[in-house]
Amino acid sequence: MTDQTLERSIALLQQVARDHAPAVFASSLGLEDMVLLDLINRHARSIKVFTIDTGRLPPETLDLLARAEAHYRMRIAVYTPDHRALEAYVRVNGINGFRDSIIQRKDCCAVRKVEPLGRALHGQRAWVTGMRRDQAPSRSEARDREFDAARGLDKFNPLIDWSLGQVRAYIKAHDVPYNPLHDQGYPSLGCAPCTRAIGPDEDVRAGRWWWEAAEHKECGLHIASAHTASTEASLAGNAPGAAASVA
Repeated sequence: MTDQTLERSIALLQQVARDHAPAVFASSLGLEDMVLLDLINRHARSIKVFTIDTGRLPPETLDLLARAEAHYRMRIAVYTPDHRALEAYVRVNGINGFRDSIIQRKDCCAVRKVEPLGRALHGQRAWVTGMRRDQAPSRSEARDREFDAARGLDKFNPLIDWSLGQVRAYIKAHDVPYNPLHDQGYPSLGCAPCTRAIGPDEDVRAGRWWWEAAEHKECGLHIASAHTASTEASLAGNAPGAAASVA
């Protein structure tokens, strides 16, 4: 990435920490989120970090959680599904009922991801995510700052303009820990039964819920937000060393 791209991301994180506290970073422990964890640790440590253990994560993801805590000498808050809601879902749909229909898959995501996210965001003024525009068609119009009307708080996407290549370059340059599955054809990781490796010519999100059409491939964490103006103007003059701009 260019220096300006990185400076813009840092400036946005610092603005969140300064003007939108309390703020939290919702980490999936994916490549983008490991970059953000490193940036937050270096430049915006007041932003708290949490992740969601759905109960179906690959062992490599849980191992990465432990390695990240050791590497950054910090504790990452872990939220889990409400056991009563999860038991009720499995009782009705079966342990792998999410494969039977889009509705059942989204219901599973609601129990395992969305409800824990709501608890993690309760009482916060803002949340930070690792979304990038080129991850999926449903994210192509996302902005660096949005208002999450359903949850009533600001949402910031500091890496929204980064490419996958820029993400990987940062990880290599700064020796950031990451999931070894990314080197085995998994650019995007979620629950183990809902994620597969992809081929060289497939979309980066093709391995997520691969039995569904591309426009359905969201779990409900990133619901439609009311877009606000880009933070480009508000960050002018605040980036380290120079005014920030999108590369």
